[in-house]
Amino acid sequence: MKRLLATAILAAFAGAAFAHGNVSCPVVPKEEKKPQMELQKKLESEGWKVRVVKNYNGCYEVYGFDATGAKAEAFFHPKTFERVYPEDQQAASAPK
Repeated sequence: MKRLLATAILAAFAGAAFAHGNVSCPVVPKEEKKPQMELQKKLESEGWKVRVVKNYNGCYEVYGFDATGAKAEAFFHPKTFERVYPEDQQAASAPK
């Protein structure tokens, strides 16, 4: 039982550490940013279950569940709502 609990705790911390990586969005003037609520409504119309939207390094950071029901922490550009991926995640998925 202790081993299972320890594994679950380690997995939770590993996921949180991986998710942030090195992500940032360019500076966007406040008047050009779309409201966070618009992003939430857009994602929910695509089947997401959004729990929290907040600012992180100039991006909108979303916590919740994606359209497949998988737990998600994702980043979006505040002007375009395009998804932004951490640099380390982009490097890992780049073709070689």
